Amino acid sequence: MHKQFVSLLFCMTLIFSQVAFADTTQTIDIPTRAGVTQRMLVITPEKAKAVLVLFTGGNGALRISPSGDLGMGKGNFLIRTRQQWVDKGFVVAMVDAPSDRQSEPYLSGFRQTQEHATDIKAVIAWLKQNTNLPVWLVSTSRGTQSAAFVTTTLDKADGPDGLVLTSTILTDRKSRSIPDMTLEKIAIPTLLVHHKQDSCRVCDPSELPDVMSKLSHASRKDLIMVEGGITEGDPCEAFAHHGYNGIEPEVVSKIAAWVLAP
Repeated sequence: MHKQFVSLLFCMTLIFSQVAFADTTQTIDIPTRAGVTQRMLVITPEKAKAVLVLFTGGNGALRISPSGDLGMGKGNFLIRTRQQWVDKGFVVAMVDAPSDRQSEPYLSGFRQTQEHATDIKAVIAWLKQNTNLPVWLVSTSRGTQSAAFVTTTLDKADGPDGLVLTSTILTDRKSRSIPDMTLEKIAIPTLLVHHKQDSCRVCDPSELPDVMSKLSHASRKDLIMVEGGITEGDPCEAFAHHGYNGIEPEVVSKIAAWVLAP
């Protein structure tokens, strides 16, 4: 009987420990503009070091359900690696399109608007207030247009503490590319990550030096070029070199180390 009790107690302790130290996941709806809410899915590890707000590419829609299920965007580089970021000690906040953009074209044509900046300002404020941690905007492909625009638009007090642009949009005939933005306004640490073999037509690596030179006031800046992996399908989609297919852990580790560097 005594041995059975001890065994039961051990099992209960193990279960409690697993629950107590598990990552927590929340679906959060933040009021932003009049009659509009911004939904995000937030995953919090036990001991968090910083917050990463993830901006996906394409139309930017995740279609997050109230229970936290993703209706779109699961294959995106940042979204499919979300647990890797959490395991490295980051709170991960995946932002959806706002409530008034929950149908086509979602964030297309909206990323460089004051309304979008207002929505993300509310996200940053909520995260800073509820975590007391630095908040970084981490983006990929079309998401870089959101993150860079928001950073150049918001005041220092309302903006992020750091910026990461991966697979940056370097040319765009329909809207401003990253080199065409007022990058000299960015004063926070800024990291660019790009695949050497990225063959997406709007992400030619030869344009990257122009971006780096225009980040003249960033307190810290760097460009990390990666190579290798697998490329499949459309060169502008998530499972080509554009989305770091096959080298995800390496890319996540390099970014995490740079963000957490003193």
